[in-house]
Amino acid sequence: QVQLVESGGGLVQAGGSLRLSCAASGSIFSSNVMGWHRQAPGKAREFVASVRSGDITYYADSVKGRFTIARDSAKNTVYLQMNSLKPDDTAVYYCWVPSPGRAYWGQGTQVTVSS
Repeated sequence: QVQLVESGGGLVQAGGSLRLSCAASGSIFSSNVMGWHRQAPGKAREFVASVRSGDITYYADSVKGRFTIARDSAKNTVYLQMNSLKPDDTAVYYCWVPSPGRAYWGQGTQVTVSS
C-alpha cells in the first residue's frame, strides 16, 4: 500500500507564500510522475501541477508563474511552492501519483488564503 502524506498547509494572507510537501512511502514505492490537485468547496477537483522524469513540469493556467513544483527523487518527496497567493487558491490540496489503471491520493491539506 502506497502512502502519501502532505504537510505545509495553513492560513495565509493574500500575497503570501506557502510551501507544501508530499512524502511518499510504501513497499517498493517509486513513481515517474507526481503532482498536485486541489478542490474548493462545492467545486470539482482540478489539476494544479505535476512533474515527471527529467524534471519536466506542467501547470494549470491559473497558477502558472506563481507556483513551482519540484521533486526530490532520493527522498520520494514532491513540493509545491506557492507564491502570490490569492483567495481563489483556497482549497484542499491533494498529492497525486498516477499509475497504470489507478491513481494514489494523499489525505489532503487545507490551504486558506484570506483577503
